[in-house]
Amino acid sequence: FFFSPGIATAVDLRKQPKTMVRFLPVAAAALVAAVSGFTSPAPRVTRMQNAVTTSPTPSFNFPSVEEKCSSTQLNEMMTQMELPEQLYFKKEKELPKVLGGLQIGLRKLVVITGASSGLGLNCAKALADTNGYFVVMACRDVEKAKKVAKKIGMPEGSYTVMKLELGNLQSVRDFVANLKAFKSARPLNHLICNAAVYKPKEPEPAWTDDGFEMSMGVNHLGHFLLVNLLLEDMKRAKGARCCIVGSITGNTNTVGGGLVYPQADLGDLKGLASGGKKPIEMADGKPFFGAKAYKDSKVCNMMTVSELHRRYHESTGIVFSSMYPGCIAETALFREKRPWFRKAFPWFMKYVTGGYVGEKEAGERLAQVIDDPSCTKSGVYWSWNGGAQTVGRWDKSGKPKGAGGSGGDIFENTQSDAVKDLPTAMKVWEYSKAAVGLSDKEMAKGMKP
Repeated sequence: FFFSPGIATAVDLRKQPKTMVRFLPVAAAALVAAVSGFTSPAPRVTRMQNAVTTSPTPSFNFPSVEEKCSSTQLNEMMTQMELPEQLYFKKEKELPKVLGGLQIGLRKLVVITGASSGLGLNCAKALADTNGYFVVMACRDVEKAKKVAKKIGMPEGSYTVMKLELGNLQSVRDFVANLKAFKSARPLNHLICNAAVYKPKEPEPAWTDDGFEMSMGVNHLGHFLLVNLLLEDMKRAKGARCCIVGSITGNTNTVGGGLVYPQADLGDLKGLASGGKKPIEMADGKPFFGAKAYKDSKVCNMMTVSELHRRYHESTGIVFSSMYPGCIAETALFREKRPWFRKAFPWFMKYVTGGYVGEKEAGERLAQVIDDPSCTKSGVYWSWNGGAQTVGRWDKSGKPKGAGGSGGDIFENTQSDAVKDLPTAMKVWEYSKAAVGLSDKEMAKGMKP
């Protein structure tokens, strides 16, 4: 078995050819044994897949192109700046941009968090390339986002970059105010919550400006506030969609989520129930464990999608979903790993487990959830090519297939019983609402209790 936090793959040894049975445990053990912390997603090969239904063809032309990151590009991804002690200062507050309606025109308006690299950046380009979307790249480093948008070839006039520091709740509120000033009276059509931090090697927790453990604060609480502040506006848009990127590491019905230590486990939510602020290090109130903190935050992400669907879909018509893009093995989430691991892991995921997917294809998958007419069902956890519940099986191409990696069709994946635990999900919602200081007045009208 092998796992990467945010991405996991399972081997069903009983169903594999004998040669593969003998080889996989050795290869997996060799790679895992040398890794001190568990890992996450992957990038590089690409081929977009069409929906499995007979719905109208989506507006994307999902290409079949083999891509490879240059060493320079990879180094840039892996050497992103470390998070400073203070993430956001009042002097950094952006002046609101205005007259956005003239730029947006007749296109749909979509906000993507964490759009300056990896999955978010490639999703932004995929949507912008259709000429049907105007993209707001919500990023913590505005200048970096502007540079990479030009470098990747984002069409001029198809996007703007706005400051968003999810590790500071005031920054989230400032972003929402600036977005509303920019777009004026027109509603927000789509919201993609993609940004995440992953710190598996840290012995001690890092903290957001508001005093939350960084993984939970950025990955879950910052997004929780953002979504709730934008719902009232989004419900005015026809066919609005909100996607919060999930992870199989939070699903205990996969090897990566269920059999690879540590498991996601919110326990009795003692830490979050107590406010979740320093010195509280974990949602369950226990001592900090970096890999588990990431997994716990992803469980909260997926529970939030379920609660948004249950509380708001019927009254607002907004489609709420989560998705697993595949193992993006060269993503910047791995920047804390050793150089040898960053070289070996993509090869292992591509040729041994079959869970590997390139950044471009992963971005197209995320874009598909927003754009594809067959993805209008709310409350769904989308996956592709087997969903990584078993390792891929070898075929004539010489590469394993069916493990959530490159290619394959989109389908509704199954979440674990832990993620579908309604009483716990309701508690996560209420405790998160209290933690971020969200008032009833700020929340969208028409919510189910």
